Amino acid sequence: MAMGTQIMAASVLSGVNIVFLAALAAVWVRNYRTFRTSLVLGLLAFAVVMLVENAFALYFLFTMQSLYSGDPHVQQAVLVLRALQLLALTFLTYVTMR
Repeated sequence: MAMGTQIMAASVLSGVNIVFLAALAAVWVRNYRTFRTSLVLGLLAFAVVMLVENAFALYFLFTMQSLYSGDPHVQQAVLVLRALQLLALTFLTYVTMR
């Protein structure tokens, strides 16, 4: 079954989210090695959990397309949620890299 446009866009957004989360995790690992604070460790844990979540989302989007392809409202909801996550990660990445 061919992947719909909205689900393909959601997959791309998950990939971009993974790139941002990997960059954030790299910065927070470096900061944790320097400062050893629980706040930085919490940020690192956040990045790792979100990275795993996005990796699973990509896995399910590509292996179980039938779960998403049956209902266009579900496709739209998945796309909107991935876009909102990208927006939040964009802000977080921007302020972290500054």
